[in-house]
Amino acid sequence: MMLGIDRLLSEPSLQRRLHGLRVALLAHPASVTAELEHSLDALFAHTPLGVASAFGPQHGLRGDKQDNMIESRDEIDPLHGIPVFSLYGTTRRLTAEMLGTFDVCVVDLQDVGCRIYTFLTTLCYVLEDCAAAGKSVWVLDRPNPAGRPVEGLALRAGFESFVGVAAIPMRHGLTLGEAARWYREHRALDLDLEVIPMEGYDPNSAPGYGWCPTLTWVNPSPNLATLNAARCYAGTVLLEGTTLSEGRGTTRPLEVLGAPQLDVLQLLATMRELAAGWMDGCRLRPCYFEPTFHKHVGTRCAGLQIHTDHASYQHSVFKPFRLIALLLKALRKLHTGYTLWRDFPYEYVTGRLPIDTIAGSALLREWVDDSHATPADLEALLRTDEQQWCEQRRPWLLY
Repeated sequence: MMLGIDRLLSEPSLQRRLHGLRVALLAHPASVTAELEHSLDALFAHTPLGVASAFGPQHGLRGDKQDNMIESRDEIDPLHGIPVFSLYGTTRRLTAEMLGTFDVCVVDLQDVGCRIYTFLTTLCYVLEDCAAAGKSVWVLDRPNPAGRPVEGLALRAGFESFVGVAAIPMRHGLTLGEAARWYREHRALDLDLEVIPMEGYDPNSAPGYGWCPTLTWVNPSPNLATLNAARCYAGTVLLEGTTLSEGRGTTRPLEVLGAPQLDVLQLLATMRELAAGWMDGCRLRPCYFEPTFHKHVGTRCAGLQIHTDHASYQHSVFKPFRLIALLLKALRKLHTGYTLWRDFPYEYVTGRLPIDTIAGSALLREWVDDSHATPADLEALLRTDEQQWCEQRRPWLLY
């Protein structure tokens, strides 16, 4: 399999189309070649292209920020002497100064296939801003480690934020190149967009199901440390809006979850009573952990680790959004007064609970809190959103 960046580096015909143009690169720490050279360094070392500037999304171009909502500053790249602009600092948008540094923005970001992962929003903003300014965009495509499956509620109008700007489900099943093609059509952008597809990529084949086993995993953000975490993310990220730990402050963030004094065996039994099928496709292992930072720091938590790295894993069956929704529903059934929902400005959104910002509507929270609502009620909403999205995305698939 060949990544988009490696095609650009190895195909003179692609490079010739950029000759004489000022190139900007939007990248992050996982923007590496098959030989693990950072894309910015590779473009300078192996091509004659005029790389004039670079952009870093959340967590930075080289990966300088650990936690969420920690902004990066503009700087000068110490190796190449070009300006590096932050798209997660004083602005999330391309300013006139930024737009004045390039003719073509080359986007090389490793995504994880989830609506709230902010690299998708940054891509959408770049497409809009470049369209308005008459700039071109090239997307160097990379795998979606979560693969093709679609799952989760679609974002509802009025719930747009930096963790969701379009009406797509939580787990969208697109590569970033495919998402760019869909977004240009969805927003009716007058944009010169070029997607450089991967070669030899099959998102449906075992054992990677979207992630090629020959690729080395490099964290696309500090707390997504494994392929297992990327597969779980469309569910476990919901816990950021709750008082439960999503494993930040441990060595397995977004794979382990829990809280102090949680009765895990009772919780699992209640989950099975409510909707055992939503637990299929993975292995759930009771465990204990003590976060060194973030929620419940220094406190022993009882919880679970979700394993998609076990022989029992079934890619088409595993539904992380349903799994975590079920866990929250079971916890609410067992402890009706449990303080479950956090309240703070998640991704700078005020006047709305974080869980609603993350889920893209109040529907999930209302379902969890409604003692009369059943898994069948949520399933009906989910299936409608998922089927509609599968039809809508079909024309823009490349693989």
